[in-house]
Amino acid sequence: MLRIAVPNKGSLAETAAEMLAEAGYTGRRDSKDLHVIDPANEVEFFYLRPKDIATYVGSGALDVGITGRDLLLDARMPGAREIEALGFAGSTFRFAAPTGTFSDVAELEGKRIATSYPGLVDAFLDERGIAVDLVPLDGAVESAVQLGVADAIADVVETGTTLRQAGLAVFGPEILRSEAVLIAGPSDVEGTDRLLRRLRGVLVARRYVLLDYDLPAALVDAAVAIASGIESPTISPLRDPDWVAVRVMVPRASVNKTMDDLYAIGARALLVTAIHNARL
Repeated sequence: MLRIAVPNKGSLAETAAEMLAEAGYTGRRDSKDLHVIDPANEVEFFYLRPKDIATYVGSGALDVGITGRDLLLDARMPGAREIEALGFAGSTFRFAAPTGTFSDVAELEGKRIATSYPGLVDAFLDERGIAVDLVPLDGAVESAVQLGVADAIADVVETGTTLRQAGLAVFGPEILRSEAVLIAGPSDVEGTDRLLRRLRGVLVARRYVLLDYDLPAALVDAAVAIASGIESPTISPLRDPDWVAVRVMVPRASVNKTMDDLYAIGARALLVTAIHNARL
């Protein structure tokens, strides 16, 4: 059986569980369950702290897992590798310090940097030959400068509101753009490809919708220029020989503009249908 590590709590847990359910797997029904077997799909789920998943997978104790790219890189496990980005739980990591204190990361040489991700930050600075004194903290690092334990911080930045409230401003380049990822261990394990195909199918279903519409046959080329689909649209004849029915996959985020553009050239009876799963 394929052994899969799944976040047991936190921002990753709920969406990871939803994705696996949409991919056809049977997960836990009780939040206290730490181990679930899905015999129909030949997998075992192990529910673990997100920060520990890269360690279990990288060591080969488990085969694959869902965690954050930030947590994967912070663990610095040589055997763990990212094999697919999963498109949720996005975040950006930046340096921050009191406004006007620093303008470039090179100025951090010899300074104290507070962070909840010492492995990630250390690797970033090592690549640039910058030596600092890392101050590992377990969350709420914004207060570290004010309380005198650090000169700057490295943390997740979303809107920047929390930093501004603490009198801090970002500087220097992004440390990392993170999101949830599927990771694998040092060896390829049977069943990983099937899991990957299923998760990719869920991603396609979340990103695309089916668009059906009727169109004068003479306008097919113009319509295809607007919405070409993954490979090409499906064109079917209607009873009226001057009209055709078209079905095409379009990005969910731009479907309304696509409908506007198709309507403008003469398409009618435009209908949008959600995709529940897919294989491309």
